[in-house]
Amino acid sequence: MSPAKQKLLRLASSLTLVTTFVLFVAAAFLHGLSSEMLLEAGVFLISVKLVLSTQKSEIVVEELRAKLESIERKLDAQK
Repeated sequence: MSPAKQKLLRLASSLTLVTTFVLFVAAAFLHGLSSEMLLEAGVFLISVKLVLSTQKSEIVVEELRAKLESIERKLDAQK
């Protein structure tokens, strides 16, 4: 993935987290501690989990790409 796409993805992830957190805080002030608040907390935690999963996947993909390139170089050297 190009650095520009990575930067865009991180920006989108950050905006998602900030928006969800702002809505969570707004719900806390408007509704107080209620069952709806637990739902808002769940939505926030799911957003965080998705962002972390995406970032972890990016790292794994980059590691796999590096390993594949290494294997390709070794195979090309054997030809």
